[in-house]
This record gives sequence, C-alpha cells and structure tokens, in this order.
Amino acid sequence: MTPRAVQIVLFDGFELLDVFGPVELFGLIPEHFAVTFLAPDAAPVRSSQGVTVNADHTYATAPEPDIILVPGGVATREVIRDEAFLSWLRAHGAAARLVTSVCTGSALLAAAGMLEGYRATSNKMAFRWAETFGESVDWVAHVRWVEDRDRWTSSGVAAGMDMTVALIRALYGDDVAAAAADTAELDYRTDSTEDPFAALHGL
Repeated sequence: MTPRAVQIVLFDGFELLDVFGPVELFGLIPEHFAVTFLAPDAAPVRSSQGVTVNADHTYATAPEPDIILVPGGVATREVIRDEAFLSWLRAHGAAARLVTSVCTGSALLAAAGMLEGYRATSNKMAFRWAETFGESVDWVAHVRWVEDRDRWTSSGVAAGMDMTVALIRALYGDDVAAAAADTAELDYRTDSTEDPFAALHGL
C-alpha cells in the first residue's frame, strides 16, 4: 500500500499545535501517511511559539498534492491579505483530493474561494472573524470539526487532532484510527457536535 501524501502548508506565525497535533497522529502510522512541509521559500518557517521548521518544498516547487492541511494562528490575519499566497493556495489546492484545515486555516481557504458551497467551521474565539470570508460558505459554529465531501475543517488548535482521528477513520477504518490515537494516548472525541467552546465564546 502506498502511503497517502499529506502536505502541510506553512507560513511565518503558524500555530504550532495546529500542525504538529495532526502530524503526530499521521506519523504514528507511516504505512498509511507520508508528511511533507511546504514553505514560501527556502528559509526556515517560524511558528508563533518561536519553533522553526525546515520545509521539504517551497510553494513554487511543491509536487501535485493528494491531501493538504492549512493551519491557522494569529498570523492568518496578515496572510489572508496576501493575494499572491491566496492565488497559489487556490491553484495548488485545486489538484488535491482532500483539502483540510485547522483553526483559522479555514478562513484562508474561504478567502481563497475554496469553501464556496461547503459547510465549514473554525476557531470559536475567532469564529465571527472567520465567517466574514467567502460568499457562500455555510459556517457551522457548534461543531468540533466538519466533513463535507473533500473538505475537512476543524475548530481551534487541539480540535485538529480530533478531526485527524476522524479523517484517519474515514480513510482506513476504526482500527487504524484507534491505533494512532491509543499510541498517542489521545482521549479524542468521536462526536463532532460535542463542542463546549462555541457556547463559551457566545456562539
């Protein structure tokens, strides 16, 4: 079996757990997933926590994608105004079989026009901001994650791990998903509507 290729789209100021929560789970089952990182250029990319990552490819040299994951973070407020980035994301993501996001990464997808006609969610603290993007996105507040055809979006930060377990289950079944989560000792949610943070933030 050839592992599914997961490309992580990085930008300066990305939220660390948005990326490395899912990467931890994918990495525990390497027979099923191979992860690579994409960056704007050859320089290391710095997370909002100060951790730097050396990417495998630049945006310009990235191979055709299978699965892409777009993280969020405070820096999305700046990145979302970068028309060159949004144009690249739109073109690159069009070839992907699955497009996923964590946290306010969904706002970037929406701003790039990649969630039109889809249901989606985002970080609940930033939900009212995220839902201003996109023309016909059905933004859903009271969910931990949303699966809509070839689009998967999750709520904030740690919610990306719940979404990743659900994605693994959808692709490879309960046993593989449980094996990854159990190895990580992750007490994950299986009900996407179990989301206390929407109410916490007045949604």
